[in-house]
Amino acid sequence: MMKPDSTTNDSAHRRITDWPEDERPREKLERIGAESMSHAELMAILLGQGTARMNAVDLARALLKKFGTLEAIAGATLTELQEVPGIGPAKAVTLAAAFQLGRNMQSEAARKEQKQFTNPRLIAEIYIPRLGHLKKEHFWVLLLDTAMKLIREVEVTSGLLNASLVHPREVFNPAIRFNARGIIVMHNHPSGQKQASDEDIRITHTLVESGKLLDIPVYDHIIIAGNGYYSFKENHLI
Repeated sequence: MMKPDSTTNDSAHRRITDWPEDERPREKLERIGAESMSHAELMAILLGQGTARMNAVDLARALLKKFGTLEAIAGATLTELQEVPGIGPAKAVTLAAAFQLGRNMQSEAARKEQKQFTNPRLIAEIYIPRLGHLKKEHFWVLLLDTAMKLIREVEVTSGLLNASLVHPREVFNPAIRFNARGIIVMHNHPSGQKQASDEDIRITHTLVESGKLLDIPVYDHIIIAGNGYYSFKENHLI
């Protein structure tokens, strides 16, 4: 008997309930564990049901064929996911939620390992899973205590960034409220371009000068671009 991942026509569109019980994705996971499952089988469990023409494993394979990799599927918008026939709003939302939980877990684990927020590379590794795939710009401020440990993170704004949107008041209000001793600002470049733009430099200069007046230093401005990053501190711009 062919396994569900087989690409032969004999089982291509059969309902999963017609498969041998030990080959159905849910039952197979219970029997051998999630780590032994294929990408298509795991996504099929999330998708739940297929359509009249395609079972859930077929739908998962269609997603993999269109996007190529799990990373690309995880970075797709809800609209892009629904371009695959059989993927409606509910299935798209379920996939997006599952991938985001994975990113959150990865970021959470990295943050626990990071004792002090002093190394730009290590800081970037924490936030790349959360910001690197986003389709629009998000500007965050990381609030730090006297030991350079994270108090909390705050999203200041999202959308196309410019100096009028990233106002010092919006950046430093959380720092004052939570008694931060310093901050790191961070935003993403959806284009994947790691280099700081002229607007990024202007925004950073304004925030650094405001921080001096408030005695709340800006330790770094980190740009997340895909799987890479740019640090103003590393490039001696702060």
